[in-house]
Amino acid sequence: MKRIFTLITVLTIMLAPFAQAQDQKTVIDNMIKEANDNSMLEKLAYELLDKNGPRLVGTPQMNSANDWAAAKYESWGISAKNEQWGEWRGWERGITHVDLIEPRVKTLEAMALAWSAATDGPVSAKVTMIPDVADKAAFDAWLPSVKGKFVMVDVAQPTGRPGYNWEKFGTEESIENMQKLQRETITAWRKRVSNTGYGRDLDQALEDAGALGILKSNWSRGFGVNKIFSARTKGIPAVDIGLEDYGTLFRMIEHGDTPTIRMEVTSKELGQMPTYNTVAEMKGGEKADEYVMLSAHFDSWDGGTGATDNGTGTIVMMEAMRLLKKYYPNPKRTIIAGHWGSEEQGLNGSSAFVQDNPKVVAGLQALFNQDNGTGRVVNISGQGFLHSYEFINRWLSAVPRKYKSEIETNFPGSPGGGGSDYASFVAAGAPGFSLSSLSWDYGTYTWHTNRDTYDKIVFDDVRNNAILTAIMVYMASEDEKTFPRDKADLGMNPRNGEPRTWPTPRNPNRKGGQ
Repeated sequence: MKRIFTLITVLTIMLAPFAQAQDQKTVIDNMIKEANDNSMLEKLAYELLDKNGPRLVGTPQMNSANDWAAAKYESWGISAKNEQWGEWRGWERGITHVDLIEPRVKTLEAMALAWSAATDGPVSAKVTMIPDVADKAAFDAWLPSVKGKFVMVDVAQPTGRPGYNWEKFGTEESIENMQKLQRETITAWRKRVSNTGYGRDLDQALEDAGALGILKSNWSRGFGVNKIFSARTKGIPAVDIGLEDYGTLFRMIEHGDTPTIRMEVTSKELGQMPTYNTVAEMKGGEKADEYVMLSAHFDSWDGGTGATDNGTGTIVMMEAMRLLKKYYPNPKRTIIAGHWGSEEQGLNGSSAFVQDNPKVVAGLQALFNQDNGTGRVVNISGQGFLHSYEFINRWLSAVPRKYKSEIETNFPGSPGGGGSDYASFVAAGAPGFSLSSLSWDYGTYTWHTNRDTYDKIVFDDVRNNAILTAIMVYMASEDEKTFPRDKADLGMNPRNGEPRTWPTPRNPNRKGGQ
């Protein structure tokens, strides 16, 4: 009997790695099958983007999205809560309606900038532009003439065709001519603005002089796309006009046919509003005081609906958590999903989490962040951690080739000082990694633009990323080893000959929009 017991013990020890490998394969295979057969991505995207809308910090839509995400996690049996980290100027976007009424009639493509003031009902007035003056004294002498008018402060683009369109159809001579005209136009306008003697306070100077509103056009160098950021005025509206319509107004003024427009903006100021991170958690077992994190900023600019910046990163992390909960419900390490507020204003939500949760930061095994668009992940950097090669490659080894074939790795890499929320953790010396994705012309067509909407999502790529993330999190959680914090030698900075240094933690703005 003793010999039989000994034999069983030996066989158990010998077969343990095989059984573990079998369990690992089962978990991964099940997650992949669930992700492909019963994906929730399209439903999550609809509810977040179409039904709720954009998530500008300080808006009711941001707070309702926080509530939606927490409730969705709870419906999957995952503990979740909204953690307040600060407060922000409360504001709600209403309608923006702008019509050209003289010398002809046309409804213009227009959108009030974030935190823009409203009009007092529909307002009609003539349009002017900042003049070409010699110096600030001349500009100040002109300033009183803006009273009761809308003022154009950006240049009209000489072409609405992006560079790739010119390269596809233009002759070599026409391409060179257009590039020359663009350079000269931009240079001349910059000099015109510089000669006013004002910088970022130009819009405020125009407001103080009695202007009724500011007209801008921030072209994103693609067909039909403008970037929508924030207003610099306090009591008058600042409105972005589409390239084509802005050019029409601009040329009318140049030709002496002064246009008149009618504008209505119905935004609301809401006072200071609380701001939150949505945090979901699956409690660990054997190593509950060590953590693996899924990370994506939840806020957005509001020109579109924040679909690829960062709705796609958000639903990737939510779907990965759903898969993990279903097929890995009892993780070795505690798994946390962080959906951060106010990334767009300087990584505020994640920086606050780092400050407020030192225990999590100290016990962080790995954080995986996704932010830069709808494309499949194609790059992972070791962020300057000396042993990142060993750990990330081990975790990636369990990912089927189909989901990682295009990924390039860079070890040990350099620590990210900004860009997205992984940098908040890296600055604190904790292993945070960016799952960087394929472009899909992100910078031109969807990054902070009025076209960042549901229809730009490539769901096959997003599904790929959810599967990749779920497997990486699972492997990091199950790893027998704890990720060491040793930092690589960062070398010398060629600009100043000084040694490169590790980034320092940010101090979050906890009372913003003042």
